[in-house]
Amino acid sequence: MSNKWTQNDIPDLTGKVIVITGANSGLGLESTKAIAAKGATVVMACRNMTKAEKAKADVLGQVPDAKLDLMKLDNSSLESVKAFADAFKAKYDRLDVLFNNAGVMAIPRTETADGFEMQLGVNHLGHFALTGHLIEVITKTPGARVHNTSSSAAFNGKINFDDLMSKDNYGRWGAYGQSKLANIFFSNELNRRLNEAGHDTISNSSHPGFVMTNLQANSMQQSGEPLLERVGMKVAFAIMGQEASMGVLPQLHGATAPTAKGGVFYGPKTMRMRGYPAEQKSNSAVNDAAALKRFWEVSQELTGVSYL
Repeated sequence: MSNKWTQNDIPDLTGKVIVITGANSGLGLESTKAIAAKGATVVMACRNMTKAEKAKADVLGQVPDAKLDLMKLDNSSLESVKAFADAFKAKYDRLDVLFNNAGVMAIPRTETADGFEMQLGVNHLGHFALTGHLIEVITKTPGARVHNTSSSAAFNGKINFDDLMSKDNYGRWGAYGQSKLANIFFSNELNRRLNEAGHDTISNSSHPGFVMTNLQANSMQQSGEPLLERVGMKVAFAIMGQEASMGVLPQLHGATAPTAKGGVFYGPKTMRMRGYPAEQKSNSAVNDAAALKRFWEVSQELTGVSYL
């Protein structure tokens, strides 16, 4: 990998079809702009279609010839996930990259339509089900990829198999860390299974470093604007933070760079907080093959979606 890989290094993507969940804001919107500028058809999979329309106009303002397709997807509903996948397969016969990017961060405990703790449900289980519903079209597309956007919160995350839904003991940051570690568990086990099945599809993951997006604002708003946390974030961002245009590079690299590999975790190389993308170690828990297999099986049971 180049020491300074940038959006300019993204190859020509003309003719490719790419799905980005949560494409209307934050890293999803940044990814949409970058991918569209390279000629791909970008399916913007969004929950709020009003915000999605505004995001589409924003992209077209910067990339006038962008090929964009807005489709509704609510990751907090398995019914919506299935409906999106069915609608996508009725329109497209290929899927070159699936960006599992949508997410919520450190919010008070609520549940999805299916009774899952919201952060695990939106950040992981919705994407697990979505990937499963789309896996056949993904694997029949030559050189396809699945990319899962994680977070530095995964470094200290823990999969609590005894209380996955955090019913007995809920901490909003602990639940967030679990959901982000879940992204890497899923990504690595998916890559192993794809390889074992003989597919050339790869799966990898990334984190953006310290980037301020709508996720932080939403977290603060839903949590009652905790003063110390708000001040702490602002100070930390001033010292170590970077703009979304830099934070998006690890996921763009993992999803598009010809040299990117399956089963690898990418992130900013400077103190894992800022800078250009590089391969990184995540959490030692991802080295436990039995735990990855167990989590995959639990995810199948919870979503009712079985594959590979």
